[in-house]
Amino acid sequence: MPTKKMAIIATKGTLDMAYPPLILASTAAALGWDVQIFFTFYGLQLLRKNLDGIAISPLANPAMPMPVPMPVVVSVLPGMEAMATSMMKAKIKKKGVASLQELRDLCIEADVKFIACQMTVDLFDFTRDMFIDGIEYGGAATFMKFAGETDVCLFI
Repeated sequence: MPTKKMAIIATKGTLDMAYPPLILASTAAALGWDVQIFFTFYGLQLLRKNLDGIAISPLANPAMPMPVPMPVVVSVLPGMEAMATSMMKAKIKKKGVASLQELRDLCIEADVKFIACQMTVDLFDFTRDMFIDGIEYGGAATFMKFAGETDVCLFI
């Protein structure tokens, strides 16, 4: 039986949107699947050497469970993003959920292929030294060849 394949397009760089592609990729790889993630636009933040700056925004995120319901207007107050990020990281740690760094390391150990969108790297004047080692740089065509052969293709 041929190996299953999964392709993921990661477009977001916030804490809450960083987890789905890394959890799905590491899980599929653990099941023996061939997995690639194409990081484009804000998703490139997940390939930076340091993940400490990845934050969560309560703004325009009405489904975010907070201890006390907050109106959207409160979300724009200074310090709210830092507070929400701190609360979420504390909850992640308390519940024993892997950190982003741990999930990314799991993906790398499991041979998940990370592709950084070269167009986005160029667009935002990023340099390769900003990103972790071992990733591939390519355009949409690089990713599409693999994506066209997959069993599962996700846009996150």
